[in-house]
Amino acid sequence: MNKLDAIKYFCLASETLNFRETAMQLAVSPSVVTRVIAELEQELGEQLFKRNTRQIRLTNFGEQFLIKAKQLLADTDNLFKLGKQQTDEMAGVVRITFPRWRENDKILDELLTALAPYPQLVIDWREDMTKFDAVEHRIDIGLRIGPEPNPNFIIRKIADLQDWIVASPKLLERLGAPKDLDDLQRNFPFSLPINVETGRAWDLAMNDEQKLLPREVNFYSTDPECELKAVLRGNVVGFISELFCKPYFERGELVKLFPELPIDKWQLYLYRPYQTITSPRVLFVFDRLTEILKKRYT
Repeated sequence: MNKLDAIKYFCLASETLNFRETAMQLAVSPSVVTRVIAELEQELGEQLFKRNTRQIRLTNFGEQFLIKAKQLLADTDNLFKLGKQQTDEMAGVVRITFPRWRENDKILDELLTALAPYPQLVIDWREDMTKFDAVEHRIDIGLRIGPEPNPNFIIRKIADLQDWIVASPKLLERLGAPKDLDDLQRNFPFSLPINVETGRAWDLAMNDEQKLLPREVNFYSTDPECELKAVLRGNVVGFISELFCKPYFERGELVKLFPELPIDKWQLYLYRPYQTITSPRVLFVFDRLTEILKKRYT
């Protein structure tokens, strides 16, 4: 027995006080109404109607049960209206995760400006260098850099990015320019990124066959922008995404070393988990973020 349907049958029958008329309004046979009411009475352990060949009346228990049954149906209708209202009026929460980057304040400012006409739309903005689990943390939208996107995500590619080997003019003035890659690895101090999930340093992989293997490491960090600060100060050489390096390279504050080396590219992409139903507010925010990021990074 579908209990919610049974309650609907009961409420309508209590209005008509006629099982045949109830059946006509529900587009079922009178025997179905009789069976559903009988099953509901069996479930409750109480009689809902007094019936004879001429008339039908609610019992005392039936009158009391009717009050609560109508309230239940009203609450059920309101529950479904809430979802529709949030869809129609762009109301509700959209949870977004971004890596902790310096430009996030500008990206967030542009996003909030675009969403200003929708005051009931709530943004839950989370910044972390770890990758939040989309299900466990109920993530609606996220930004990542990686070689291949997760197949369970719907992806918007923003840009192809490459890691650069970079040093500041200060460091090169002090140590001289490296003669070759072997000289760089043997005689120059490096920074290394830390994998926050393992606590160990990432490999500096340039491609599937070649890694940077520095002998001297003078700086470690979980944050690429902190690595960049150490590089700009002339303390170390860094292997850092062009996403962070490019503005300083264009201003002459960084030198790109060995640009001819084959270094694999990564994808910067916006994602949302694949779901059978995605609310229009999530789709709307996804589109706005795509526009903002492509304008900034392509």
